[in-house]
Amino acid sequence: MKKKSSFSSALSGILLFVLFIWGFEFLNYLMAHRLSYLGIYPRTVKGLPGILLAPLIHHGIEHVLMNTIPFVLLGVLISLKNHQNLFKVSIFIVIVGGLGVWIFGRPAFHAGASGLIFGYFGFLLARGWNAKDFGSVAIAIITVFFYGGMFLGILPVQTYISWEAHLFGFIAGIMANRQFSTA
Repeated sequence: MKKKSSFSSALSGILLFVLFIWGFEFLNYLMAHRLSYLGIYPRTVKGLPGILLAPLIHHGIEHVLMNTIPFVLLGVLISLKNHQNLFKVSIFIVIVGGLGVWIFGRPAFHAGASGLIFGYFGFLLARGWNAKDFGSVAIAIITVFFYGGMFLGILPVQTYISWEAHLFGFIAGIMANRQFSTA
């Protein structure tokens, strides 16, 4: 039987990745955002590395700020049930969601951690839907209460926002729940 993770260990893993994202943004800032080309550019060889790198790349401090709080909160909610699964779930969402963007996305550089955030959102909702325990259902309800507006993010409303990353991240999160059902 796996031991439940404590709040502090769940938070420390998330915060470490947040520091990495902020460090990458600082480096990108110093380079006049020349690293932004490392995002996903659909159906091109040069866009393939972006599948793994896109969550690290942001288009400025405001973009990182907009992603930091939901990333931390949703990541911690996943971690509370099984801290060790967060890494597997995250990698799955990044790869599967990123491939979805690379295959189906419009020709533009897609970057930012929002695909991963939408993946966490989908994961938590799917876990609550499929769960047999009160805690998972409660977390899903809380997630919808605070972040239910994210459903609008999967619609192609604003051309400068990668709704494709949101959509395929969300789908990848649901798939990750099926893959890691003990999460």
